Amino acid sequence: MSLNRAAGNVFIAMREFLQLLRQNRNYRYTWMGQVVSEIGDQFNNIAVFSLAMILTRSGLVVTGIMLARAIPAVTVGPLAGVLLDRFDRKQIMITSDLTRAVIALGFILAIGHHQSWLLYLFSALLMVASPFFTAGRSAILPTIASPKELHTANSLTQTTQWTTLTVGTFLGATVIAIGYKWAFVLNALSFVFSAWAIWHLRAPKGTAFRPEPKNLTEAEVVRPWHEYREGLRYMRSVPLVLAIALLSVGWATGGGAAQVLFTLFGEVVFNAGAAGIAVIWGCAGVGLLIGGGIAHWLGKRLSFENYKRVIFVNYILHGGAYVLFSQMRRFEMALLFIILSRTAIAINSVLNYSYLLRTVSNQYRGRVFSTMETLTWGMMMISLMGAGIASTYYSPRTIGAVAGILSSTTAVFWGLANWTGRLPMPEFAGIDARSIEVHGDPVA
Repeated sequence: MSLNRAAGNVFIAMREFLQLLRQNRNYRYTWMGQVVSEIGDQFNNIAVFSLAMILTRSGLVVTGIMLARAIPAVTVGPLAGVLLDRFDRKQIMITSDLTRAVIALGFILAIGHHQSWLLYLFSALLMVASPFFTAGRSAILPTIASPKELHTANSLTQTTQWTTLTVGTFLGATVIAIGYKWAFVLNALSFVFSAWAIWHLRAPKGTAFRPEPKNLTEAEVVRPWHEYREGLRYMRSVPLVLAIALLSVGWATGGGAAQVLFTLFGEVVFNAGAAGIAVIWGCAGVGLLIGGGIAHWLGKRLSFENYKRVIFVNYILHGGAYVLFSQMRRFEMALLFIILSRTAIAINSVLNYSYLLRTVSNQYRGRVFSTMETLTWGMMMISLMGAGIASTYYSPRTIGAVAGILSSTTAVFWGLANWTGRLPMPEFAGIDARSIEVHGDPVA
């Protein structure tokens, strides 16, 4: 692709993003809340990991904090999915935001008491409330965006997430220079703003933020596990949905270790301190941003068969670039390869979620998206534990190489499923395929 054509595609994407924000009031408020709250999240991440390293200088503590976040996500995720498919998703998201605002202020106690266990405690509490919001936002997106807007809305949502990662990490390092307390206060205020933004959402005519109610038996009310298993059966019944969920699990085999390694590479390998952590996370965000723009352009042009091929190639590219990142001796070259790695994974993420949003039935969205988070965090927990233990015996470079290889193996299973005909084109949930803007045969 020529430079001029690439620039033209970026311009088209930006024009469509701005048009969506101007014309869709609900999405505009959702996007505003996302921008502020996710920048606040990065303030929290940089502050917590930097404090952990200052207090202990141990990669095991960083692993412990990540596990403290992963375990609640795994255990609470199924309940979050059931509730999101039972009750008003908007109200659940607001409650999640306000709860997280209070918890975010609790991190300030760790500054005065110099106790790392407080970082574990509040990290865990924060993640208890988070799945109710994150899965809820995915579940309401097809409600607030029309079928023609859905791919653009998904692209902008994920691209914004990666932009805030980039901006938030760089700003986080600046805020921490002023004081850790300010990072946590601003994080709390960001959740309050997000709650205010979600409160402004209004369900379009003929829709609601709550799925169609069904008659629940007494056993289902008391034991929501029955409803959750129903969601699992639905996922198994749609091969593409199940395959995309398993892709997330495959990525997490190495992706969990990567969360620890970014901190270790910034602090230990390159001796760059909190600023080094921020730069690595920031460059990862740059790669994700580039990939999001490419995916927005590709999503309207790829046939279904070509989409599956792109996913296969990009997982190999993602893992291979991460291996090279882990072996670079120059900081600048390491940053280049982390950008490439994250560009590849971003393309896959946007394309996969666009298909999920079109395919998953409204009555199952909460359970499907929360299950994907649960499975991903569960595997990340195993990967985190492995990386933390390995960090006491092996160098971060060795662990990074293994993590990259593990992430790449995901491509093998996806490729086999595709080549053996196990990934047929799914039916879109309540969407006329003709209303979705795709250049080329959508089933070819």
